Amino acid sequence: MEGSDIRNRADPGQSRPGRDTKDSSTQTDSRVQGHGPRLSKVNLFTLLSLWMELFPPEQPEEDDHSQVRGIGLVVVRDSKVVGLHCSGPELHAGQAAIIQHGASLADCHLYFSRRPCATCLKMIINAGVSQISFWPGDPEVSMLSSTSTNHSKSRSPPDSITEEAALDAVAIEKLKSNSRPHICVLLQPLAPGLAQFVDETSRECDFMERVADDEPGLNTEELFNREWTRHLKHFSRQFLVETPRQHRYILTHMGLENFCVEPYFSNLRNNMRELVEVLAAVAAGVPQQQHGFYREQHSTPESSLAKSPPPPRHDGLSQDVARHCIVQARLLAYRTEDPKLGVGAVIWAKGQSAGSDGTGCLYLVGCGYNAYPAGSQYAEYPQMDNKQEDRQRRKYRYIIHAEQNALTFRTRAIKPEEPTMLFVTKCPCDECVPLIRGAGITHIYTTDQDRDKDKGDISYLRFSSLKNISKFIWQKSPSPGSASSPHRANGCVGKHSRQTDQESHSTKKLCTNRSHDSPTVS
Repeated sequence: MEGSDIRNRADPGQSRPGRDTKDSSTQTDSRVQGHGPRLSKVNLFTLLSLWMELFPPEQPEEDDHSQVRGIGLVVVRDSKVVGLHCSGPELHAGQAAIIQHGASLADCHLYFSRRPCATCLKMIINAGVSQISFWPGDPEVSMLSSTSTNHSKSRSPPDSITEEAALDAVAIEKLKSNSRPHICVLLQPLAPGLAQFVDETSRECDFMERVADDEPGLNTEELFNREWTRHLKHFSRQFLVETPRQHRYILTHMGLENFCVEPYFSNLRNNMRELVEVLAAVAAGVPQQQHGFYREQHSTPESSLAKSPPPPRHDGLSQDVARHCIVQARLLAYRTEDPKLGVGAVIWAKGQSAGSDGTGCLYLVGCGYNAYPAGSQYAEYPQMDNKQEDRQRRKYRYIIHAEQNALTFRTRAIKPEEPTMLFVTKCPCDECVPLIRGAGITHIYTTDQDRDKDKGDISYLRFSSLKNISKFIWQKSPSPGSASSPHRANGCVGKHSRQTDQESHSTKKLCTNRSHDSPTVS
């Protein structure tokens, strides 16, 4: 396929009001537009690829002015995410995908955060993938000279690309013109109202709510706005390319001259900017303030715990990695079919030795969001929550929970000897707790705002008594100098400190008439 044939294509399933379309819901067939705005498949997979490019490195990267840029990759099979990859110290993201998936990449769709290099592209084409989509910013082999990289303050496009970038571009054009896979740029405008919906729900999500509960004097509105602005500046520098002139230069030398003509060029940048703003809002909903994921200490005597084997050894993830994984789950939540509450979940396993890609020892097990059963009719299901008087018209008996989808469509077996970590945006309910334990999940990273609540149709009573699974709860960082200092990766927080903290805010909760029970720690 020639570069001039690449178009700004919309997802064939992109929903439109009043149309009979499959993608207007997620994993069901829809006959009506019966729900609020949500991310399209293309936008979700693109956002995940962008976020994977920013996966926190195990060691700080040196500014070595390398011409090869890091890249994020999402592998999709039958509309399900089966791989999340990023560049590492030895392997590019595309190479890491080949190593892990091999021939099972056949017929998969691959979403790259930027155009992959020829070295990766030739192996991916050879594996038999059906579609390769990339984000058309600066490619993996950078078109920008060292004086115009993202580390530089220069705002002028370079006079010429480097020899390596020129050779790579020529090779990619030959590979495209002779390949079976569809190599394209998939970009879509957001659904109407989605940007505002993401902003509003991010400001009020459980993570922000916990910050407000723990620090009643903090202006959380200002905190969110500050985090959003900081992320937006960072993501814009990373993906949007510094100036339109520079972006046109890059597109021209990538064989995408057609995008340099209006209105394609403006549409390209506008669609990129929309997604970058959404990513900034989702990330801002888990603020890097004085909160993090800290392990709960069990109040149960060791003698009673000795009856069952303890979870596999797990030294904890850095706060940056734990937060990165929970933002993955938050992105997945915006693909939900639940008209009221989106929940996302992602499961990672920690292998015995580190791989060569950017995720270190972590391997994706599965991910999901809450949705109605696959292949059924969305409009035939009840949509109401527990505020609806008629219990027959409530949704709870029909929704497949995010954790259930992540376990059902997992990409690899859960190995008893490996720590397996579930990152979920909401406290697991009583329906999911037995599944989590039975599947062999050893660690849970979550918020516990609904802990110990009973809402009739859905309850959260079992989570506190869940044994032999380590729980890392989003909460205020322990005070410096304590045994669980925030300088340690995912320290421990005990029951008594949590109770004292909750009691100090009891007046605030009564005044605001909120239904959060004071959480207890097992």
